[in-house]
Amino acid sequence: MLYYLTKRLGLSVVVICLVVLLLFSLLHLIPGDPATIALGPRATPEAIARYAEKMHLDEPVWRQFLIYIGNAATGDLGLDVFSDRPVTAIILERIGFTLALVAAGMGWAMLLGIPLGCLAAVKPNSWLDRVTGVLSVGTIAVPSFLVSIWALLIFAVHLRWLPAIGAGEPGDLGDQLAHLVLPAFAIGLSWVGYLARMVRASMLEVMGENYIRSARAFGLRPRRVIFGYALRVAILPTITLIGMGFGGMISSTVFAEIIFARPGIGKLIFDAVMARNFPIVQGAVLVATGLYILVVLFSDILIAWFDPRVRESL
Repeated sequence: MLYYLTKRLGLSVVVICLVVLLLFSLLHLIPGDPATIALGPRATPEAIARYAEKMHLDEPVWRQFLIYIGNAATGDLGLDVFSDRPVTAIILERIGFTLALVAAGMGWAMLLGIPLGCLAAVKPNSWLDRVTGVLSVGTIAVPSFLVSIWALLIFAVHLRWLPAIGAGEPGDLGDQLAHLVLPAFAIGLSWVGYLARMVRASMLEVMGENYIRSARAFGLRPRRVIFGYALRVAILPTITLIGMGFGGMISSTVFAEIIFARPGIGKLIFDAVMARNFPIVQGAVLVATGLYILVVLFSDILIAWFDPRVRESL
């Protein structure tokens, strides 16, 4: 287990470094001088030179990359171009809203998708299985930004059941939860289908195993066979999907946060790209990538912990 953990951690560090290198290279290929963008077209050459020296823009690209990597390792992601505030502080102010949205979206998707997959597998080729299959494919096919728009129009504008924009009043938990319902529904809907299909496929495979047949032959209750034996094994591939889902939802939050005007990290990246605020873009994408890798790493460790075959295959 220690060898597996060390290998996965090393691979995660390599992936983060490659992402930083790719992002750093792409940002330097964008036309325009960052110093001129930050100071405006009327900035004097002396002011541009001072800013370039302060941000290490007068250094070679390879040296800028090494400086950025070294600073990022200590938690320093640079300064905001316009407010001159630390990028790390700005991201920390926004990331909580995104994490709450992702957790709520995946949470309700798990509560609905996993039981649907189990029921469909217990009664294969029944009307319930067919309905679940249609609903799963339908939810997967609808993009999250379209669900966000229609949810906003129906439940907030037309019916006025839920608030339309914002994240709620600070300190008012009820208001914040009310503002969380629609965006969480929008980003989690497609994952209901993904989870239902994965659980159904895994359950059908496990239900044909010899130990499940033996449990039934010994007269164990069907509920205990399904939830006590079959689901414990069938849920393992779903853990990986859930881990990837958390990472995928971080990208889906961009549309939801823009449509519902939530102050999350997705909207922060969008606004920074539109304003050519390179330090914010670099720092926010790096943090989002790190969160994705961390969640996937945690799911892999869970699978290796519960399934010794994963550790023994290394």
